[in-house]
Parts: sequence; structure tokens; C-alpha cells
Amino acid sequence: MKGLGELERTVMEVLWAREDAGSGAATARDVSRALAGDRDLAHTTVMTVLDRLAKKGFLDRERDGRAWRYRPVESREGYIAELMLGALNETGDRDAALVHFVRSVSSDEIDVLRQALDGVTGKEPPA
Repeated sequence: MKGLGELERTVMEVLWAREDAGSGAATARDVSRALAGDRDLAHTTVMTVLDRLAKKGFLDRERDGRAWRYRPVESREGYIAELMLGALNETGDRDAALVHFVRSVSSDEIDVLRQALDGVTGKEPPA
């Protein structure tokens, strides 16, 4: 999955926040209103960005009268995981990259990784 440009990321953050809040799909007008306090964007610009994100596969859209309603295809966490996997695929030595990554995270993050690995492998966490 490709990265997002700055404006695309800003629009996706609005849509991910709506999903997190349980608000569901959004129209271009909803996104424009959400961005109004932070960015001075023309409504047509927001519509164009949403259309491009849908064409790139980041958003699903459905007709609602004359408007489109947009919703993220992937969660924020899923998107970041795809970016991480893409970066890992760019290295010539995945094992070395993983070791370097693990050495750079905090002990709390190591615990999260250990729990996730235990869940994937079906191992019981130590008592």
C-alpha cells in the first residue's frame, strides 16, 4: 500500500476519527466541516481528494442521494501495519531489520509484541 500525501493523510484522519467515534461514513461536506477549523480548503478540493482516495483503494463510497458517503477501507492501524510491511520488504535482510526494530522499541512495546506473538502462535503467556 502506498503512502499518503499530507492532505490525503489529513482527510483520512478525519474519516478514521469518525470510524473510531462510531459515526460511520461521511460526505465531502462532513469532511469539509471537520477540517474548517484547521485548514482553509475549498469544498471542491476536499471532494477531489476523497475521489482520488477512493480510486486509490483507500476509501469505499456509496451514493446517498446526490452525494457520496465515504468510509475507510482499512483502519488507521491496518494502514500503518501495511506501511511497516512495505518498508520491511524494501530491505535486503528482513531478519536484520526486525532485530534492529525490536532493539529500538521500549520495554512496554516489547511486552505488547510478546503478547501479540503469543496470541499468533497459540502459546500461553508466562504466569
